[in-house]
Amino acid sequence: MIDSAAATATREPRDSGTKEPRAGTKLSTVDKQILKLLLEPGVEVSSRVLEQKLGIPRSTIQRRRRHLENTYLKHSYSLNLDNLGFRRVDLLIYTGGGGTQAIAKELLKREEVTYVGRSIGEHTIDLRAEAIIKDNAELLGLMELVKAMDNVKDVIWSEIVDVIGQKRSVPSSIIDRL
Repeated sequence: MIDSAAATATREPRDSGTKEPRAGTKLSTVDKQILKLLLEPGVEVSSRVLEQKLGIPRSTIQRRRRHLENTYLKHSYSLNLDNLGFRRVDLLIYTGGGGTQAIAKELLKREEVTYVGRSIGEHTIDLRAEAIIKDNAELLGLMELVKAMDNVKDVIWSEIVDVIGQKRSVPSSIIDRL
């Protein structure tokens, strides 16, 4: 628990409406505690719950939360595709001939492709594309289409079939260093 004097001491100036953090900005102890609670997987935390857990006035929680959400957090919803009969797959694409950007842009024209990113690390994977498919026939068709693109050397796919566990998206030790 944080007493109100400590909460007051960690206050930062009110937001100026900017979404860009100032260079060298350090997060307060309160901000870090709020982030840790907000980033727990599978949990939606209300300002009331934050107030109770941290012992900080709700107005402070709401102000700090708004700042964190506007500046540091990304929020999104996603469909539970398993319950709808669809699958999410990753295509790992090996390119050549300097056509990586063009291939990425072409992939993004496809309705079933939801994300394309350049990658480094494994020398035979230049792009990772995420796609939503219904069945193996759709997967095979998409892979054949990608393989037929100019400058694509190879395509492999990967799919999560069983989630063993899920932890906070950013470890506490990283949040503590912010």
